[in-house]
Amino acid sequence: MKPYVICHMLASLDGGLHPSRYTASPDGTRAEWSGLYERIHGDLQGDAWIVGRVTMAEMSRAGAHPPARIGKVERPYHFAQRDAGTYAVALDASGKLHFAKPDVGGDHVVVLLGRDVSDSHLAELAADGVSYVVSETAEIDLAAMLDVLGRELAIRRLLLEGGAGINGSFFAAGLVDELSLLVAPALDARAGNQGFVEFGENGLAGKMQLSLTSCQTLAHGLIHLRYAVSPG
Repeated sequence: MKPYVICHMLASLDGGLHPSRYTASPDGTRAEWSGLYERIHGDLQGDAWIVGRVTMAEMSRAGAHPPARIGKVERPYHFAQRDAGTYAVALDASGKLHFAKPDVGGDHVVVLLGRDVSDSHLAELAADGVSYVVSETAEIDLAAMLDVLGRELAIRRLLLEGGAGINGSFFAAGLVDELSLLVAPALDARAGNQGFVEFGENGLAGKMQLSLTSCQTLAHGLIHLRYAVSPG
């Protein structure tokens, strides 16, 4: 039941993750690059998109507001909406995300949580109309989580969109089927700059392989590279 997973990212020529830190280009602006990224996001026709905690926190911008009374809490999952057109999924192992509404840009929110998250936090999410899946193992089993999303919500095509940590975890677990990478005509060039994918000290060597399937020149100096991903 695992959805087909496409890692869809925008990066500088040296792999930088944050457009705000890119050098300028006469070919296009950061806003134009981000606009094309969003257009291709739509063209990829995902049923859902998934990001890490830090990325989602930039969108949710809410503080903790646990309910005064905690009734029965559903585990391992609670789905407030099963028929949403699209879903916004967040990986939040420690239960730090909070929401003021149950959607991001109209996409219903589903949070993937660690086993030890408190009942109070689950009650808060449920009260806000947010769906969640709680890990049944000490370490989050990403493959099992994706199976739940596929089985319970009929998610068949999932766009993985950062940050670097969640991207690395998905690649290392062999869960990514395709990489869609927009390369901007810019550099980050800072010492220790964060790339669009990271996985510990040893990286991903021996864990995966990429095979180029297409290369397209787009407007504003962007290049769109697509790769098939296979085990290393």
